[in-house]
Amino acid sequence: MSLKKIIILISFTILSGCVGYSSTGVLGTGVSIALDPRSFGTQIDDSIMQQNLRAKLLATNKSYIISVKTKILDGRIFLTGKVNSVEDKLKITKLAWEIKGARSVNNDLRIKEEFNFKRSAKDLLITSQLRAALISNKKIKSVNYNIDTYKKKIYIYGISQNKMERDEVTKEAKQILDVKDVITSIFLVDDLRVVKK
Repeated sequence: MSLKKIIILISFTILSGCVGYSSTGVLGTGVSIALDPRSFGTQIDDSIMQQNLRAKLLATNKSYIISVKTKILDGRIFLTGKVNSVEDKLKITKLAWEIKGARSVNNDLRIKEEFNFKRSAKDLLITSQLRAALISNKKIKSVNYNIDTYKKKIYIYGISQNKMERDEVTKEAKQILDVKDVITSIFLVDDLRVVKK
């Protein structure tokens, strides 16, 4: 790996701390560099893409930073959250595709509706139950997964060590009471561009 990439990563880490962004990793779950199955170079590339996408969203509309969640895994961009209109959804998708290194864009953005406390509480409960199930399951490295729930649909993003672990995560999600659907974007370590040696 080049010295330039290392310097860029260190700079982004320091700058991220200064502007209030979380330094918990791309998955937002506190994945440390040592535990992340992606190669160090891929982690840097994803981190740079994440910062570039955040900058584009901020420059376009400051409200996007709060309402849109972004995750990048091996150059694949995932968008979740709520926006005001279909036009916003299309604009954000276009911004994501403009990020250098983007391999795909998965847009699960929803159009804003009236706040429903009961539904939001149920979604939070589903997320919490699944997070607890993943942590307690010894076959799963739970830190490698991020979970979002919206209208009883679970969205899982992450990296599995093998197919058995991926199937186990899906199985745990489907066992949660009242879940309508489970949408997974789980990659195997072997599917990544560069596998950690």
